[in-house]
Amino acid sequence: QVQLVESGGGSVQAGGSLRLSCAAPGYIGSRYCMAWFRQAPGKEREGVAFIYSSFGTTRYTDSVQGRFTISQDNAKNTLYLQMNNLTPEDTAMYYCAALLKCSDKTVSYWGQGTQVTVSS
Repeated sequence: QVQLVESGGGSVQAGGSLRLSCAAPGYIGSRYCMAWFRQAPGKEREGVAFIYSSFGTTRYTDSVQGRFTISQDNAKNTLYLQMNNLTPEDTAMYYCAALLKCSDKTVSYWGQGTQVTVSS
């Protein structure tokens, strides 16, 4: 069973920063599109950032473009999400995910989630 384990969530004031980490098996990080999703209370889960390390490509949803950076350290089998200039609208449960392709609608593997809370 594939395990994706997130860490790094917490509470921060608006304008602050957090870095999320996701530990993934090496064969997952190197073969799958890795991504961060988030789900706020009462809202649908949305894809926030995607990275396909095999092609060196990244993609972000418009609301985080320029503030969030997704990266991957294959030597450490770890996915990161650096989040800067956080706003209360970024408050959500954040999930690490692995997809066969970044364009897929179906996620192959999910992490358990880590909570991010941004206060004004």
